[in-house]
Amino acid sequence: MGFDACITRLTGKDAKDAYAFTQQIVEESRTSDAWYPCFDRFAELLRHKNSLIRNRAIAILAANARWDREGKFDALLDEFLSHVTDVKPITTRQCVAALPEVAEAKPELIPRIQAALKQADLSGYPDSMQPLILKDIVAALQRIEE
Repeated sequence: MGFDACITRLTGKDAKDAYAFTQQIVEESRTSDAWYPCFDRFAELLRHKNSLIRNRAIAILAANARWDREGKFDALLDEFLSHVTDVKPITTRQCVAALPEVAEAKPELIPRIQAALKQADLSGYPDSMQPLILKDIVAALQRIEE
């Protein structure tokens, strides 16, 4: 499958297939650098208007951080961390949950990751979501500090 076909599948209308394909890429990326050459294209999906597609990009990029020897993730970090306070609380939670994997792969980024988590302004989220996101942040910080 060509890379354009992969992006089409990740951004397509069949959410169930796109989710399954994302999981496949994430799992393969945890054991192989086969998807790393596509890093820049996955990074473009962080800017997608659809939050589900941003969620997919977050998971895929976090799984590929371990293969980054070119500093691509480092250069992308501020944009990645902007999703700690994404407009969609589910995307925020996905990003926060992915950060320990990034920290493990790229320990030199830990201070910036910790700062973003500790400084996250949750006031824009509904009262019902704030405690959940805060709990996610605390859990992510604990995992990073282990």
